[in-house]
Amino acid sequence: MIHPVKTNDSFLADVKQAQTEPERLHVWWLGQSGFLVQWKGEHLLLDPYLSDSLTRKYSGTDKPHVRMTERVVAPERLNFIDVVTSSHNHTDHLDGETILALLKANAGMVILVSEANKEFAANRLQIPPERLTGIALDHPVRVGSFLFNAVPSAHEVLEFDADNNSRYIGLVVQVGRWTFYHPGDTVRYPGMAEKLRRWPIDLAFLPINGSDPIRGVAGNLSGTEAAQLAHDIQAKLAVPCHYEMFEFNTATPEEFIRAADEISQPYRVLKCGERLSL
Repeated sequence: MIHPVKTNDSFLADVKQAQTEPERLHVWWLGQSGFLVQWKGEHLLLDPYLSDSLTRKYSGTDKPHVRMTERVVAPERLNFIDVVTSSHNHTDHLDGETILALLKANAGMVILVSEANKEFAANRLQIPPERLTGIALDHPVRVGSFLFNAVPSAHEVLEFDADNNSRYIGLVVQVGRWTFYHPGDTVRYPGMAEKLRRWPIDLAFLPINGSDPIRGVAGNLSGTEAAQLAHDIQAKLAVPCHYEMFEFNTATPEEFIRAADEISQPYRVLKCGERLSL
């Protein structure tokens, strides 16, 4: 079992300590595609998975979700969250146990989902659809200091509802002088880099676990593809994610590191529970 750099009390102490540097953007990797972002005392959670719901769900099946990394923190202890996002409806990105615990601890928290996924998400969370904030392509949403722009993701194909709302969304988030990109799960599709170059992206969180039909689940960028996408969107810094959570669906960052070094793409490989401050 992989032990995060900081967990529970030490993790929360680090989040509190970061507030003494309010002019910096602070980011913590929570495992899989989950990140906590802090800016001037405001807090955003991107696609958090902070439970063992999938391990229990798939126990005894041909797709056991055996956890590789210990949980950083219980969601109910994160009682300072302003907004949480879900990029799509897969449980490691829309975990009812995580989000409901967060909602109990943060009554006014905004839950941001694709407009295409509002009904599904409401059913999973057993809350009224009106309690969710939908985001559509070309219709930015502001929550406090965070401005969210939705872009399509392909997991592994682009999917849209009848109103042309993407079922898999990436988010380009602008806050202060920073812009960062979180695609959720995605592979590369034609025109993707051109679309993202509309923004000056300082930080890109990119999945690297690749695609293998033997796993029986939709795939993502490989390490090489993630490094190349970061380069092509001119990201100032790339951070790999979506690995070291489940034994059957993981990768190591070595391929990403080699590819990024070859094309001189700046990157930072975080350990779970580690902070990055810009």
